[in-house]
Amino acid sequence: MSDNDRGTAFLAGFLLGGIVGAAVGLLIAPQPGEETREQLLEKSIELKGKAQEGLAKAREEAEELQAKGRIVVQEKTAAVKEALEEGREAAAKTTKELQAKLRKARGEAEG
Repeated sequence: MSDNDRGTAFLAGFLLGGIVGAAVGLLIAPQPGEETREQLLEKSIELKGKAQEGLAKAREEAEELQAKGRIVVQEKTAAVKEALEEGREAAAKTTKELQAKLRKARGEAEG
């Protein structure tokens, strides 16, 4: 999860840096204010679209990772349950064998 958080933070920082860089570049550029404002508007709309695409992709990847995580947990849970059941069966078998040996040993000791 922390890798996912870092990726999201990086993406947000990257987009914010792009917006700030574009705004500064346009403000410093030698052109009339109206053209600059128009370009800022166009770039902001463009960057907003890219940000939304990036967010949608990040959300989709997070959902895929979450689904894969659920599958892994289910598989591990099933494997643990199976191992526990095998352990119970082995313990029950060993208990029966030891009880049989104990009865046999008592019978020989009494006889």
